[in-house]
Amino acid sequence: MLSTLFIALRFVHFASLMVLFGSTVCSALLAPQAFKPVLVTRLAKQWRAAIWLSLISGLAMLSVQAGLMGNGWVDTVNPQVWQAVLGTRFGAVWIWQILLGIVTVVVYLLKPRALQSVLMLLAAAQLILLAGVGHAAMREGMAGGVQRINHAVHLLSAAWWAGGLLPLLMCMRMARKPRWRQAAITAMMRFSRYGHLAVAAVIVTGGVNGLMILGWSLPLDSAYMQLLLLKVALVAVMVTIALINRYLLVPRMNGTTDAAQIRFIQLTWLEVILSVAVLLAVSTFATWEPF
Repeated sequence: MLSTLFIALRFVHFASLMVLFGSTVCSALLAPQAFKPVLVTRLAKQWRAAIWLSLISGLAMLSVQAGLMGNGWVDTVNPQVWQAVLGTRFGAVWIWQILLGIVTVVVYLLKPRALQSVLMLLAAAQLILLAGVGHAAMREGMAGGVQRINHAVHLLSAAWWAGGLLPLLMCMRMARKPRWRQAAITAMMRFSRYGHLAVAAVIVTGGVNGLMILGWSLPLDSAYMQLLLLKVALVAVMVTIALINRYLLVPRMNGTTDAAQIRFIQLTWLEVILSVAVLLAVSTFATWEPF
């Protein structure tokens, strides 16, 4: 039961950080200047949910990890076991994860002028920290450093891609309003153009990470490998959808028909659903031994 709860919390934690990072990249870096306040206003509820969920899930993961290290549920609230967890590699990383989560909440409540830029940097820092736990931390020395840097780039790229899908859909809706049509289209085109970098980085760093964990052996009979292959297949479908949207549907969008726009929205929602499935798969097999 605790193991299942840990997987669920891991999913929530990763998903909330990816949504926060991807959407703040869109608003801070890709949206036209005059369009940013409008987009920030519409993303505010999404950010609030992501910020609180990332902090709550981070705290809960530490508690559940204590129960997994100790004697079950009774040790999830045992201060001595918590202290023991904080003495592990996971705990050393996670205390900073929680502190950054608290800082992110404070920043959101204070609402500084450069809110989206600060939130983007804080989300990026927490995603980078996640590369210090799990299979990415299995090596030591220079090889371990390379593996963790590679995994950090993988997480940031995946968050940029998947987390930016909801703002993309939001821009598509706003493009139907004459007042914001041009600005929303510009934001979408920038996301599509620079999103190529995120997709390419996800594929390359994912391949490198797989090689560093498994080597050249492919234990096809293991549950880890089977779920990993499912993840790869889902990502391949997401890449295909992204290419269809960018190169087939976007050029067909015009003022005379909504058919291309409707199909674009449908396929983008499918991409969102597939990204959830990918994250569920990763959250599961990341807790298994890679054999």
